[in-house]
Amino acid sequence: MTTHFRPATAADAKFLGWVMFMAARGHLPRGWFDIVLRRPVEFDLAFCARLANAKAKSWWHHSFFTIAEVDGAPAAAACAFPDEAPYRVSGDAMAEASDRMGIGKAEQAELWPRGRFMMSATSGDEDCWTIENVATLPEFRGQGIARTLIEHMLDAMATGRGPKQVQISFLIGNAPAEAVYRACGFTFAEEKLAKDFEAAMGVPGIRRLALDL
Repeated sequence: MTTHFRPATAADAKFLGWVMFMAARGHLPRGWFDIVLRRPVEFDLAFCARLANAKAKSWWHHSFFTIAEVDGAPAAAACAFPDEAPYRVSGDAMAEASDRMGIGKAEQAELWPRGRFMMSATSGDEDCWTIENVATLPEFRGQGIARTLIEHMLDAMATGRGPKQVQISFLIGNAPAEAVYRACGFTFAEEKLAKDFEAAMGVPGIRRLALDL
C-alpha cells in the first residue's frame, strides 16, 4: 500500500463533497448539511460538491484541500487555511450552490437560520491555522491514513509562511477523531457547550485542540 499526498483540484469536487458532508456528521447519523438542507443524502452530496467549486473560496473550496491517495485512489482529505477569510464567504458559496441546485430564494433565506446553532458551540483563535473537513473513506479507516495526512499538512505549515499555531475542532464524543488528533500532537484548548447545539445535533458541543508548530 502506497500513500501519496496531493493538492485537490476542481476535478475532485465529488469526492470533496462526500468528505465535507461526512465531516459535518462526525460520528453521528446526521450533521449540519442534513439539518440545514432537509433533502435526501444524494442531494446533499451534490450540493457539497458545488461548494467545492464555487466562485467564493470558502472553507469548503477545493483549493484549501489536501487529498491522501492510496495506490492512486483518493482515500481521505482535509482542508487548512491560515485566517478566517474562508469562513466569511460561506454565505456566498451557499447561495451559489443553492442557485445551481434549484433551491429558491425564499428557502435560501431559511438555510442559515436553520444552521445558526453551530455558531453557539464554535470557538477559535486568530492568527492560527485551522484544519477542517477531515474524513476518510470507510474502507481505508483504521490504517493511520488520516494521521499521516494531517502530519503531512503540519509539516507543510511548519516549513512555510503563516501562523505558528494550528487548531482543529470536532464534535464532543467523536473519540476516533480525538485519538487521531492527539496522536498528531494536538492538546486541549477549549470546549464550548450550547443547549441549542445539543438540541439540534444530540451532543453537547464542540471540543477544540491546538498545536504549536
